[in-house]
Amino acid sequence: MKEAKILLVDDEEDFVKTLAERLSVKQVVPKPPGVALTGEAALASLQDEVPDVMVLDLRMPGIDGMEVLKRVKRYYPEVEVVILTGHGSDKDREEAERLGAFDYLEKPVNIDTLVTTIRKALVQKWDETMVASTFAEAGEFESAEEYLKEK
Repeated sequence: MKEAKILLVDDEEDFVKTLAERLSVKQVVPKPPGVALTGEAALASLQDEVPDVMVLDLRMPGIDGMEVLKRVKRYYPEVEVVILTGHGSDKDREEAERLGAFDYLEKPVNIDTLVTTIRKALVQKWDETMVASTFAEAGEFESAEEYLKEK
């Protein structure tokens, strides 16, 4: 079974580590999310492992989130990117959507909203049966069939 890969990108180290822990507790995917603290680190990590979903902050020193989004969509268009920002604007939202972001969320985000958004991104990327099996393997559902019934 394919194992979903999530990459969290945010320059606020405490926030991103807490978010990774919360997503692990929620068992979004069997493998804990990866973490990058800069746009540069996020782009470099893509050379080693391409995530299925990237949760990306916009405002970071150096290469900002919008530039990361542009590069990811140019070179890794299969990656679903969810923008998660505390300093966005309507203009940023429009630009992110134009560049191909899967969704645009604002901090503080409800963890269940983020989990649902990541799952939707995985469903878009994979077929539903594969997603259901992944969630079942994570222990969230007893079986893929149970997940599909809840949809």
